Amino acid sequence: MSYTSYTYLLIFLGAVFICYTALPKKFKWTVLLISSYVFYWINSKRLIIFLLLSTVAVYFAGVFLNRINDTAALAKKGLEKEEKKQVKALVNWQKRAVVALAVGFIFTILLVLKYSAFFAHSLNSAFGFLHFEELKFMLPLGISYYTLQAAGYIIDVYRGKYRASENFGKVALFLSFFPQIVEGPIGRFDLLADPLYEGHSFDYDRLCKGVQLIFWGLFKKTVIADRVNIFVSEVFGSYKYYSGSIILLGGLLYTLQIYAEFSGCMDIVTGSAEIFGVPLSKNFERPFFSKSVNEFWRRWHITLGAWLRDYVFYSVSLSRPFMKLSKFAKKHFNEFLGSLVPASFALFFTWLGIGFWHGAGWKYIAYGLYYYAIMTAGMYLEPLFAKLYSALKIKRDSKPLNIFRVARTVILVVGGMMLFRADTVGVWVGMLKCVFTSFGAGGFLKTALTLGMDKQDFLIVAVGAAVMLIISILQEKGINVRDSLARQKLPVRWCAYAALVMAVVIFGAYGPGYDAVDFIYGQF
Repeated sequence: MSYTSYTYLLIFLGAVFICYTALPKKFKWTVLLISSYVFYWINSKRLIIFLLLSTVAVYFAGVFLNRINDTAALAKKGLEKEEKKQVKALVNWQKRAVVALAVGFIFTILLVLKYSAFFAHSLNSAFGFLHFEELKFMLPLGISYYTLQAAGYIIDVYRGKYRASENFGKVALFLSFFPQIVEGPIGRFDLLADPLYEGHSFDYDRLCKGVQLIFWGLFKKTVIADRVNIFVSEVFGSYKYYSGSIILLGGLLYTLQIYAEFSGCMDIVTGSAEIFGVPLSKNFERPFFSKSVNEFWRRWHITLGAWLRDYVFYSVSLSRPFMKLSKFAKKHFNEFLGSLVPASFALFFTWLGIGFWHGAGWKYIAYGLYYYAIMTAGMYLEPLFAKLYSALKIKRDSKPLNIFRVARTVILVVGGMMLFRADTVGVWVGMLKCVFTSFGAGGFLKTALTLGMDKQDFLIVAVGAAVMLIISILQEKGINVRDSLARQKLPVRWCAYAALVMAVVIFGAYGPGYDAVDFIYGQF
C-alpha cells in the first residue's frame, strides 16, 4: 500500500481520520497505534515481528533505566560524598550495560537482515578459500528508519534528556506511526510524544492544509519523478550505448527525480500526519540553493544528518581519545589544524555511516566517502580560499560568487547522485569518463526523444520543475506560500487548489505505459 495509491489516500487514510475524529481524546492515540500496525501488516506481513522485537527491546531498556535512576536517587540519600561517587560509578556502569544491550540488539537485527549477504560476499571475494553462504533476507518495511529512531530514543533516556515511557503501547506508536515508518523523517520522542498521545479535535483549517500538502507531494511524485523514471532507467542501464551529453542529461534528470520523489514523499507523509495534528520534523529545506556541499547536507534529509551528528559525530569528536588528539595537534601544529584533525576523523565515521546506512554495497560506502572527501577538502582549503578572495578583492557575500558557489555545489551533487544511481562504482567511473571524453552533442535531441520521453513529456517536466523552483524561491525569501494562499479570496484559493488537483489527475504518470514506481528511499 504505497503512499500514492488510492487505497492509502482514499480508503485507509480516510477511514483512520473518521475513526480518529469520532472517538474521545483519550482513545485517539490508540486509533493511530492500531492503524499503524494494520498499515505495517498490510505492507510487511509476518516481518512485523522484527518491529515488535525492536519495540520490546527499547521499551524494557527504558523501564530498566528508569528503575536504575530511581533506585540510585533513593540510595544516595544520607550517604557521604565518597559513597555517592561509588554509587554514581555503579549506576553509570549499569546504565551503559543496558543501553549497549538494547542498541546492540536492534542494530544486530538490522545488520543481519540488511548486510549479511554483503559481508559474506565481500569476505568471499577478499579471501578465496572462504565460502560463506550469502543469505538474503526480505527487509522489513522502514527498518533503517525505525532502528535509528529506537536507538535515539534509548540513548536520550540514558543521557537524561527525558524519562522513558512506561506505557508499551505509546512506545510502540512512537516507533510505528504509519506516516513516517516508510521513509521517515526520523522522529525524536521529545518532539513527537505529546502530539501523538494527547489527541486533537477536528480542525477544518488543519485538514485543508494537510490535504494541500498531500496533493503538492503527489504533484512532485507523479507529474515529475515518475515521468522521468523511464528515461533515467534506460540511460543508467545501458550507458555504453549513449554519448556523454545523454548521460549527463540522465544524471540531471535523476537528480531531479530523487529530489521530487523524496521531498514529495515527505510532503505526503507530513500532510497525512498534519490532519491528525501531529507535526513531523522538517526533512528538506530547499537544498539546491546551497552554496556548499556541507550546506546541502544540512538541507537534504535533515533528520538523518541530525541523527548522525548528535549520536555519531559528537560522540566521536568529544570522546576522550579524540580530545587528546586535538590537544596534540594544537600543540604540534596550530589552532586551526588542532580543531580540524579530530573533526576530520569524526566526519569520516559519520559519512561512512551515511553511506553504509543507504545500502549494502561498496557503491554506497563510496557514495558516503565521496562527500567526506569533498567536505574535508573544503575544510582544509578554507584558509587558502580566504587568502584568494582577499587577494582578488572578492566579497564573500557577493552575488556573482554566490551564484558560482551554488552552481558548483549542484555539479558536485549531480556527480554524487550519479554514483548513487549507478549499479557499481565502476559503472559510475565509466559514465563520468563518457561525459568528459565523448560528450557528443550531435544528434542529442533526436536521441533524447527516443528514450521513453517525447516532447510533451519534457515540456510537462520542465513546467513542473519551474513551478517547484518558483515556490522554492518564494520560500527562500521567507514567504510562506500556504499561509499567503490562505489569505486570498475564496475564488482564488479554490482555483489554485483545483489547478493542483487537475495537474495530478491529468499529467500524473500512471496508467497504461507507466509502471508503478516504488519510492527510492523506501528501499532503505
